[in-house]
Amino acid sequence: MSYKNLQIWQEAREVSILIHDMSFKLPRFEQFEEGQQIRRSAKSVRSNIVEGYGRRRYVAEYIRFLIIAQASNDETIDHLETLFETKSITDQTIYNDIHERLQRLGRKLNNFIKAVESGN
Repeated sequence: MSYKNLQIWQEAREVSILIHDMSFKLPRFEQFEEGQQIRRSAKSVRSNIVEGYGRRRYVAEYIRFLIIAQASNDETIDHLETLFETKSITDQTIYNDIHERLQRLGRKLNNFIKAVESGN
């Protein structure tokens, strides 16, 4: 099995690509400020899932990286909300889609962490 088989990684990958594409449609000044931050935090989610998976034989390390992924997901939600609140994102449909995907990913990460903690 590979980390690519993990549903949480697949969803993190999809949302990071959506965020990457969306960030280059932001106003020019935001592409290098908040846009860069949201790209980095979104990519951090998937990267920490991968790094944790590589350490899965060491359960405490695996959980630590999954928690970092979850924190990066929360950070990404905050950046997205900031962009919407400041009207840098004006397309409600895109905002709602990405926001819901991030919320769902957060729930799945939380459930996955619980499963790893319990040994399932």
